[in-house]
Amino acid sequence: MIFGRFYLYLISNLLLSFSIAFASNTDSTSQPTFYVITIEGVINPVSAEYIVNSIVEAELNNADGLIIELDTPGGLMESMRQIVKAELEADVPIIVYVAPSGSRAGSAGVFITLAAHIAIMDNGTNIGAAHPVGMGGSSPDSGSVMWDKITNDAVAQIRSIAEKRGKNADWAEKSVSESASITEIEALEFRVIDYISPNIKSLLEAIDGDTVLLESKQVVLNTKAAKIIRKEAGLRYRFLLKLSDPNIAYLFMMLGFYGLFFEFSNPGALVPGIVGGIFIILALFSFQTLPINWAGVALILFAIVLFILEIKVISYGGLTLGGVVSMVLGSIMLIDSPLPAMRVSLSMIIPVVLFTAALFLITMYLYYKAQKRRPATGKEALIGEIGTARSDVKESGEVNVHGEIWNAFSDERISSGESVEIISVDRLKVKIKKKSTN
Repeated sequence: MIFGRFYLYLISNLLLSFSIAFASNTDSTSQPTFYVITIEGVINPVSAEYIVNSIVEAELNNADGLIIELDTPGGLMESMRQIVKAELEADVPIIVYVAPSGSRAGSAGVFITLAAHIAIMDNGTNIGAAHPVGMGGSSPDSGSVMWDKITNDAVAQIRSIAEKRGKNADWAEKSVSESASITEIEALEFRVIDYISPNIKSLLEAIDGDTVLLESKQVVLNTKAAKIIRKEAGLRYRFLLKLSDPNIAYLFMMLGFYGLFFEFSNPGALVPGIVGGIFIILALFSFQTLPINWAGVALILFAIVLFILEIKVISYGGLTLGGVVSMVLGSIMLIDSPLPAMRVSLSMIIPVVLFTAALFLITMYLYYKAQKRRPATGKEALIGEIGTARSDVKESGEVNVHGEIWNAFSDERISSGESVEIISVDRLKVKIKKKSTN
């Protein structure tokens, strides 16, 4: 009995040891996993939220790293700071890969690339030109004290990032203070990036065995047989990114104005008002993600007012011309950024302005035509109508007009059966005269 219990105890311990050893071996040989996300276009609050949430997701799912495929001309400084902060505090290796060929990491993209644990570029890409730019495209060269503060702050930040990641801090400073920009070959030579790779597979082979210092630990990358999981942006992010497009924001604003105009012109129509209100709200959301110049918005609103006044006041096209000029200027000034990707395209502005002008001109024509149209109902509609005297008419009598019998009077004697014309209406009596023979 004692020996039986001893053997049972021995077998149980052997099985437990084997299970632990097997589990440890499984963990040590499990396939590493890397998430990949793609960021293309302007850096704004939506793309910042997407990147930050992707880093958090990679951490929560114990991924071995997050690769950010980047192609950006730059963007908003505040959004860039959120991304950089998330990269520096990440508890998972962050690899920024400027790709595909022809891509760039401009302006805010320089900060994001340097803040990664490992920075890599594809062939035929470039990085640089991180000089701060402000309202209307003005720059710190203008000598403003405020711009000096902004530039010095950006220089200090990018030097700090570069030194933390072991990159070339001197070049990083030049990219801000002198708008320095370099190719991928120069970037590798100047220690701005770590590798040049033509694709994700070669990237993983290049970084295999590299040591990455995270905030809480040091990690040796094991990437040769890594599993790649592409995390596509969800429907919500794709929708919000579309709304962040300046052309979409501009179009939504104009559609909102059209809807509200038709609703106010035809109270009770409901549908134009509801649709216009939705478009205005969507445009306001888009404006939160863009550097809006409110003087541009004011010019567009002034143009709408001029178009409406053209309907009420006949100016022979003067108000319409002023509205067109105001709307063109307002549309060009609407987005306050030197980056073409963050401005409203002329190919969008010109058709919208022409359509708006044509819309109000047509409305003006219809309104004017309606004003000149003869009344169809009421006593005004009777004036000028032709009828027949049913009796002799002088101070009193009767006439037949459109099958209706009216009491009538006249300044001249009219015989029964004569054709008459109504010249005025006094309560329920009509004043008539003999129909002109001309």
